[in-house]
Amino acid sequence: MLPAPLDLRVRQREYLLEISRALTGELDLKTLLGRILQISIEMLSGQVGFIALNEENRGWYLAVSKGLPQALSEYLEKWLHSLPEELAEDNQSIPEVNKMLSDISMGMISGVGLPLSVEKKPIGLIFVFRNYRAVFTANERSILDNFANQAAIAVRNARLYNQVRTQSLRISALLASVADGILILKPDLTIVSANRSFARLVNRPATSLKDEKYEEVVLWDKPPIGLKLKDLTDSDWHNYDRGEMFLEGDMLRNGGLEPIPVAITYAPLFSNEGQLLNVIASVRDITRYREAEEMKATFISGVSHELRTPLALIKGYASTLRRDDVKWEPEMVQESLKVIEEEADHLAAMVDDLLGATKMQSGGLVLKKSEVDLRALLEVQLRRFKPQSENHELKLEFPEHFPFIIADEEGITRLLTNLISNALKYSDGGEIVISGQDLGQEVRICISDHGKGFDPNDIPYVFERFYRSDRDAKVKKGTGLGLFLCKSIVRAHGGRIWVDEDYTDGARVCFTLPVGE
Repeated sequence: MLPAPLDLRVRQREYLLEISRALTGELDLKTLLGRILQISIEMLSGQVGFIALNEENRGWYLAVSKGLPQALSEYLEKWLHSLPEELAEDNQSIPEVNKMLSDISMGMISGVGLPLSVEKKPIGLIFVFRNYRAVFTANERSILDNFANQAAIAVRNARLYNQVRTQSLRISALLASVADGILILKPDLTIVSANRSFARLVNRPATSLKDEKYEEVVLWDKPPIGLKLKDLTDSDWHNYDRGEMFLEGDMLRNGGLEPIPVAITYAPLFSNEGQLLNVIASVRDITRYREAEEMKATFISGVSHELRTPLALIKGYASTLRRDDVKWEPEMVQESLKVIEEEADHLAAMVDDLLGATKMQSGGLVLKKSEVDLRALLEVQLRRFKPQSENHELKLEFPEHFPFIIADEEGITRLLTNLISNALKYSDGGEIVISGQDLGQEVRICISDHGKGFDPNDIPYVFERFYRSDRDAKVKKGTGLGLFLCKSIVRAHGGRIWVDEDYTDGARVCFTLPVGE
């Protein structure tokens, strides 16, 4: 039996007050459940108990317990999995558990179950073990029901709080991790939140942006292209499609930094009643896109010039040789044919580079691997290049027993051709040394010249497609594809390629290739 009626009413008020405090003051679910279980054990004069919860994707599970032996906990876990999703509201006696308790205690222990329901939906179950049997009066049943209802509301609120907190943490983690700048604005365009990426773009601490006006933070070096945020808010957002809510321009940065090109897209967030709640602004750094566009334009211009020059020479010499009114000396004919042949080779090399770059970019490069003797391959290349420049001395520095590699011979030939050709092109004379080292699992090849070398500012970009330094673009022909192709070939073989920045007598490019089996 529960305690005497007067004492019970006093304790009832105390317990219900305790639950009310928990309802308003404790939102940590684990702590709340522990407190509810303790109150339940005291209220029902029990010794041991547990609380099970029911979740949509998990079913029934043991959430918290007090005084349960390990074996009993394992039994209860299995039993909870067999429970129906809904329990009867008056199901304060659980036959299966009571039978188990009676069997292990020879009838000395019984249990009382208090279903936790909110809006007639079961969310949990309190179960308390006692060492006596009792029948509840209607008043006692009402007290237990009131207590269980208070506890259920407290559990639901704690769950909702945990869900909201978890969702908030997910959103915060997402905003912090994305590379694009994100701004969350109020309807009056005051900044509610700004992630670290946006703070980096404007060069300000993220915390300093809160409560700032959008138009005072996002400032432009010159008028941007697209729809300004004020245009969208003035029209209540209804006159434009989502695809039109876009702005591009050079955004000013704090601390005297150079303006940065950005693209901003806007997304309004409306309530079910159509009221504007927030505006989400996504700010993307498009510096690389701008650079790529400029490089592409430069490439097209450069290739057009590169193609026009040899074509004009070929056509000019061919037209001259075809003239019927002039009889050319054999030496003049041979010299003209030599120019035509050289320019045709130049055109063929450019076409090969363009086709190679297209293959690399689309992943269409297929390696036909075989055993390759790098030393012998380089000796062939040196004999080929030696007549092309009387001012250069080509030297090969390889150990006597240099390992063969397993590689695509055509690709390695193109790699060596491009690197040696660059060394000849960008140095006026002197030694060009091709050295090789056996590193065991891989070999390292370096091509060194005595030219002007690489500008340190250009080194991070020299292996990018279409890249040409301003200095070289003015004085040397090229498409900006040679080193890009070299990098692609080396990487396709599992090697590395780099500029040796410690070499100061000119330029040195090194690469490694695995030896293979």
